[in-house]
Amino acid sequence: MNSTTDAGRPTLLLLDGHSLAFRAFYALPAQNFSTTGGQHTNAVYGFLGMLLGLVENEHPTHVAAAFDLPGPTFREESFPAYKAQRPATPPEFHGQVELIRETLQSLGVTTLSKESFEADDIIATLATRGAAAGMRVLICTGDRDSFQLVSEDVTVLYTLKGVSELDRFTPARVEEKYGVTPAQYPDLAALRGDTSDNMPGVPGVGPKTAQKWITGYGSLSGVIDHMDDIGGKVGQNLREHLDDVLLARNITEMVCDVDLGEAGALDALTPGEPEPQAALDMFENLQFGTTLRNRAFRTFGVEFEDGETAALTLDAPKVGKLASWLNTHAGWKGNRPAGDAAVNRPLALSVTGVGVPFGGRADRLTLLDPVAAEDRDGTNGATLHAVDIDLTDQDPADERTLATWLADPAAPVWVHDAKAEWHKLNGSGLTLAGVEHDTALAAYLLRPDLRTGDLADVVQRHVGHELAADAPGPVRAQAVAELVAALTPEIAEIGAMELYLDLEVPLSTVLARMEATGISVDAAALTELADDYEGRIATEVAAARDIAGDPTLNLSSPKQLQKVLFEDLGLPTTKKTKTGYSTAAGELEKLAASHPHPFLGHLMAHREYQKMKSTIDGLVEAVADDGRIHTTFNQRGAATGRLSSSDPNLQNIPVRTDAGRHIRGAFRVGTGYATLLTADYSQIEMRVMAHLSQDPGLIEAYREGEDLHNYVGSKVFDVPVEHVTPELRRRVKAMSYGLVYGLSAFGLSQQLNIAPGEAKQIMETYFERFGGVKRYLDEVVEKARGTGYTETLYGRRRYLPELNSSNRVAAEAAGRAALNAPIQGTAADIIKRAMLRVDREFTRRDLESRVLLQVHDELVVEVVDGELEMVTQILREQMDAAADLRVPLDVSTGVGQDWDTAGH
Repeated sequence: MNSTTDAGRPTLLLLDGHSLAFRAFYALPAQNFSTTGGQHTNAVYGFLGMLLGLVENEHPTHVAAAFDLPGPTFREESFPAYKAQRPATPPEFHGQVELIRETLQSLGVTTLSKESFEADDIIATLATRGAAAGMRVLICTGDRDSFQLVSEDVTVLYTLKGVSELDRFTPARVEEKYGVTPAQYPDLAALRGDTSDNMPGVPGVGPKTAQKWITGYGSLSGVIDHMDDIGGKVGQNLREHLDDVLLARNITEMVCDVDLGEAGALDALTPGEPEPQAALDMFENLQFGTTLRNRAFRTFGVEFEDGETAALTLDAPKVGKLASWLNTHAGWKGNRPAGDAAVNRPLALSVTGVGVPFGGRADRLTLLDPVAAEDRDGTNGATLHAVDIDLTDQDPADERTLATWLADPAAPVWVHDAKAEWHKLNGSGLTLAGVEHDTALAAYLLRPDLRTGDLADVVQRHVGHELAADAPGPVRAQAVAELVAALTPEIAEIGAMELYLDLEVPLSTVLARMEATGISVDAAALTELADDYEGRIATEVAAARDIAGDPTLNLSSPKQLQKVLFEDLGLPTTKKTKTGYSTAAGELEKLAASHPHPFLGHLMAHREYQKMKSTIDGLVEAVADDGRIHTTFNQRGAATGRLSSSDPNLQNIPVRTDAGRHIRGAFRVGTGYATLLTADYSQIEMRVMAHLSQDPGLIEAYREGEDLHNYVGSKVFDVPVEHVTPELRRRVKAMSYGLVYGLSAFGLSQQLNIAPGEAKQIMETYFERFGGVKRYLDEVVEKARGTGYTETLYGRRRYLPELNSSNRVAAEAAGRAALNAPIQGTAADIIKRAMLRVDREFTRRDLESRVLLQVHDELVVEVVDGELEMVTQILREQMDAAADLRVPLDVSTGVGQDWDTAGH
């Protein structure tokens, strides 16, 4: 940590751990900060942000954080009610203090605790020692009791708003704020009382009265000496509550001589040398991304050693001789005769340029031979050879050679993020075909929960050294080669080589082609639909304002809605939040169900129409100059392996609503093509559930071709299949799918709007009839607790360390993820396998039809005239053959001029 001193004085920064952790927790929304396993991290994030700001601004030479321990302190022994009134710790806070301490320790920062003492006492002790040693002492806390420590050498940085604003309490500031000296502050607190600590004080005596007494008599002792002179009710109260005041004064006094052992010696508080890998692992597990991590590493001097790699020689082949270099270093002989065995060796590749799903370009390309010279020919020169190519200024012969080599599927290439590299090259008229290793995908399979995967992050994580953001192509290609050597054994160790090499890597270029192709859209139809929703929104706003009697009412303002709903209209209040009663969608839906009101109807319609208009506007903005939308398929976006869609997100278009159908109707078949064809799996996750659970009832239903939900309904409600009503079917369907996501009986009752007891009975009956499902759900979580991960049918792992967390909320969230991951992940693997099979069959038959989209479990294909029958057959056959389950897969297809009519 780079540190400076103030006028030659060392600076000691002391942090009140729990105080700052709670401040951070309430300053940042818990729902926005959690790991994929369910551990909330908002307090950790806020705490670290505050610490880094303090270190950057104050330049301390010594740092320590003090934390309370569970269990009573000496203060509870004399006053059992001390802090007893404080509300229970929010479940989302659980586990975060431990994470803060572990993170600080990984950065070399000392953390201290002492049984029977509070963090305040540790801070008081260290502050006293620091000041006596001539140090400038800074105490960061949200506890006002610390003001008693303020002196010319000790400043309290008191948290005001969250963790972003601090008030610097010097002796002058204490007197300005409270009218007493720091030494008198405990006397003031004893008279006034402190509700946060459950200290009663003197009834009727507030800060002003207490301040007047203390300044008038000099101290609490002086007030007591003259208490008979204080008249009125407050004087009587003082005399009657003197014991409380003396107890409060005793408890408020901080201990300044706690025995902290060697860990509390001032010399020990200089930040130690961080352990880079421990720090990296900590930040990776917290999943904060790179910005905070890099800031922390820079501030505390976390440095990774340069890797010991072979020397790198940048070759400069003569103009027109690229083919010769490729032959020497890759064994590539150009276009080989049919049947000639491939003898090509791999090259690591790095592309410099802009890569987007549509319109990318490449400027330079580096090819690197990952095998050192000594390994190649037995000489002593351990050197890697690379060639750096300027794509904007190439000799025609080299240009043809490069294009042919890149397009040769038998010329193996190692890259990081094949999809991004494909787009850059495609924008320059080049095709990347022979990807053998993609280190971004390898890193993803090893840690699917991490949200960062650029080359520098992966190199740091798995090789242990830094890669500069502006590293040139040869260095980046060398890093790719290092990663292949480092990651491949790890992939093999977890049994995921087939998943990696035969599924994820080849799929990346399939997705890249789909992104570049896009899908044709009638922008005018979407604009017209957006205008229609704008009119609907205006109608709902006018109706709601009329009911509220307020022509300026803003339906997007929670504060204004709270007034209308709970004051003007007198509706029952919803869940209490920090800003009043909740106006969130879920709360209003429950309110509308129990207390229907026209205003609520207009408000909820307004929200739905706004949501749809926002979706439509995003689609309109995404239409490219070619009249097509080019979404991005995120192959590494979900820990379960599911593909997601962004820019724009095509998965958030409603499936079974009029709005969704209208939107899909604007996605049209493109010029030169005859029709759109859609194909999807029916109930794929429930079929996977049947296979994994081996439940005889579910397997029988699917093998006999029964309607699953009617079949299950007949068993659960003990009625013939033909007597299963739509309502019973709806209940069973909600439960069947809910079980995949860890739905509880209470959750089911909320979803179906039935009594919890009724929901519990339905679930118990279901498990009686389908015991295999219950056994599987129990076993998958129990197994995951032992191994630390779940696994799909094809070996895709999801690591869930929070399963064994002491934080109940995090453990339960991880348990739900453990239920879901094998089922959703296996379904994701199956649709990916299907995509590859379809693509290979299209290529084998040299078809012009092409797959445009994968949305959920559906493929959308653009079909040329004359190929519909063959393409339909290929989709059915290849999607059906993508998995060998105990139950049959059911593939449905549909045809139409737009996505809606092609649905089925």
